[in-house]
Amino acid sequence: MKRYRFILLFMIVLFTVTSCGLDNYDAPQSRLHGKITYNGEELGLRGTGEAVQLQLYQDGYQLRDYIRVYVGQDGSFEALLFDGVYKLVTRDKNGPWVNNRDTVVVNLKGSAEVEVPVTPYFTISNESISLSGNVLNATFNVNKIVSTANIDYVTLLVNKTSFVDDATYIARKDFRNQQPGSLNLAMDLSNNTNVAAAKALFARVGVRTVGADQAIYSDIVRLK
Repeated sequence: MKRYRFILLFMIVLFTVTSCGLDNYDAPQSRLHGKITYNGEELGLRGTGEAVQLQLYQDGYQLRDYIRVYVGQDGSFEALLFDGVYKLVTRDKNGPWVNNRDTVVVNLKGSAEVEVPVTPYFTISNESISLSGNVLNATFNVNKIVSTANIDYVTLLVNKTSFVDDATYIARKDFRNQQPGSLNLAMDLSNNTNVAAAKALFARVGVRTVGADQAIYSDIVRLK
């Protein structure tokens, strides 16, 4: 019986020492930050629900699991890591761009800023979004970047916070059968009680490509 008590006591002490050792590891302090771009310009993306992700891999470890890096609605991202060499790639079949998954090698020492260049199916430019009474008006250009891409729908979105996308809104209107070029679209908000009660309103335009899991977005505009 004494032998079993000794073994049990030894296991408890070992677990305690091991746990204390794990607690004493320093947290990662090196900062990796950057943006997803096309021709050097940040892309407007969905920033809620962890919908758009990058993946970080580090060679030399037995477990080759990746680290998820979540992308914001302005195309920016940030992660705290340990120093080392990392490979940064886009998530497979995720995002409003061609699924090339090119690798960006990052040598992280304290801090590193990187760009992840992609080729979007479409871009949005020259947008003008305004509120006239209860009608939202949006004029903008949809630019076709990939010759084989087709528009699934164009969407107008309004929210009461500065987070606006196709999953976070209080007003939305989709337009099918749209073609690239100059568009002038409108949405009547007169019967929307959430819009009427909102102290602040923000709006955005989105374009979803056939076959893509995410839309590309314009900059966010504050309406009131």
